[in-house]
Amino acid sequence: MNVLQAIHSRRAVRDFTSEPVSEGMLYQLVSAAGWAPSAMNEQPWHFTIVTDAAVLDEISGRAKAWLLQSVSLRPRAGHFRDIFADPSFHLFYHAPALVIVSAPATTQWVKEDCALAAQNLMLIATDLKLGSCWIGFAQDWLNTPEARGLLNLSESNLAVAPIIVGHPKTLPPTVGRKPPQVTWLGHQLDRPGLSDPDA
Repeated sequence: MNVLQAIHSRRAVRDFTSEPVSEGMLYQLVSAAGWAPSAMNEQPWHFTIVTDAAVLDEISGRAKAWLLQSVSLRPRAGHFRDIFADPSFHLFYHAPALVIVSAPATTQWVKEDCALAAQNLMLIATDLKLGSCWIGFAQDWLNTPEARGLLNLSESNLAVAPIIVGHPKTLPPTVGRKPPQVTWLGHQLDRPGLSDPDA
C-alpha cells in the first residue's frame, strides 16, 4: 500500500475482533510514529502501550465517571451524559490495545509533535490491516493525577493522543471529503482537481 492509498483507506474504527495485536505489530506502529517530523527535531514523544484488558476496562470506567462530573461544561451535554452513563458503553470500544502518545508539556509544540506521530501511527496501522481511532474523550482524564498514577505516566508529560488499535470486525464506509478551501497567491498552473484521489 502506498502512502496515498493508506490516507484514503484509513477509517476511525470502533468495532474490533477479540484477536490481540501482536507485540511485533505494536512495535512497528511506534517505530513508524517515531519517524514523524517534530519541532527542532527533538522527537520528544513517549509511547505508553496498554494491552491488559482489565486495565483498559478500569480506565474506561474511571474516565467515564470523571467525564460525567464535567459533562455539563461540554456542548451537547445531555447527549454525552447519556453515553457516559450507559454501563454498556466502553470508552475504548473493547479494542485490544491502546497507545498513548505523550511528550514533555514544556515542549513548545508538544501537541503538534504528538499529533504528527499519531497520524504516522494510524497510517501504518492501515497498511498493516489494523483499525485505529483517536479517542478524544480520554485525553483530559489521562492528564489527571489519578490516570498518571494508574498508568505510570510521567508528571512532566502531556498525554495528547490516545489511539486504540485492533483487528477490525467491520470497516466504516468511505466518507466523502469536501474539496479543500484554497487561497492561492502566485501563478496557478492547470492541474487536476484537488479533491481527485487519483490526481
